[in-house]
Amino acid sequence: MSATPLHRLYSHYSELPYSMRILYTGALCILGMGYLFALIYLVHVYSGRDGKPGLSYEDLVVAYAGSGKGSRLEAALRGPMSTMLPAEEANALISWVQKGADRPTYETFIRPTIDKRCMACHDGSNPHLVNLGGYDNIKKVTEQDTGTDIFTLVRVSHIHLFGMTFIFFLVGLIFSHAYVRPVWLKCLVVALPLVCIAIDISSWYVVKIYHPFAWVTMAAGAVQGLSFATMWFISMYQMWIGKTPKSVLQRVESGGAVIG
Repeated sequence: MSATPLHRLYSHYSELPYSMRILYTGALCILGMGYLFALIYLVHVYSGRDGKPGLSYEDLVVAYAGSGKGSRLEAALRGPMSTMLPAEEANALISWVQKGADRPTYETFIRPTIDKRCMACHDGSNPHLVNLGGYDNIKKVTEQDTGTDIFTLVRVSHIHLFGMTFIFFLVGLIFSHAYVRPVWLKCLVVALPLVCIAIDISSWYVVKIYHPFAWVTMAAGAVQGLSFATMWFISMYQMWIGKTPKSVLQRVESGGAVIG
């Protein structure tokens, strides 16, 4: 352990009032649940786009750059939407798309399936979901899959930039009370996920023109998750289980501060 002196503004968890520690604990628990559900949703949305189970490098390439052969509708039916309708109905939709997506067949056989299985969510009321109401709208997603369009990426990017920055700011703020030496390591753990957020979001656009950059997307996401887990567990452990560091005890004894 380094003998780096404590900063005059640094407060260890043991020096905080119980009310603040309870607030921090509640926030970490809720954020931890949210992060876990976000990971589950991410795997559900992106896995299977390459026709194989599980999340892979190819899935990210298809999501951002497109498959280059199938349509967006086909990619969705083979991937994130595969569990939303029976296999025989999904295969019928895919077959219709591959044969040219003609209007007469749509009106006779395809529209009833779309109305029954898809319109509850894809009726156009949600700007974040593709509108599948009517032949003209569904025809757009039967064209060659070129991945997520630029304006959709821009919309999702600003949401992620604001949201993820807020999450890691709050977790990093709580983690700043942890006793970690050397100090540069603590600073690295706090700063690294913020850097990775920028890299992650930027990589979405690069993947569209250079597919191998999908590995950067995966690496940046993994580092964010690892950083979140590191700060979460260290904060919770030192807040309630770990012993108060000797340097903190010495400062308390010399300054007359109260721990509790």
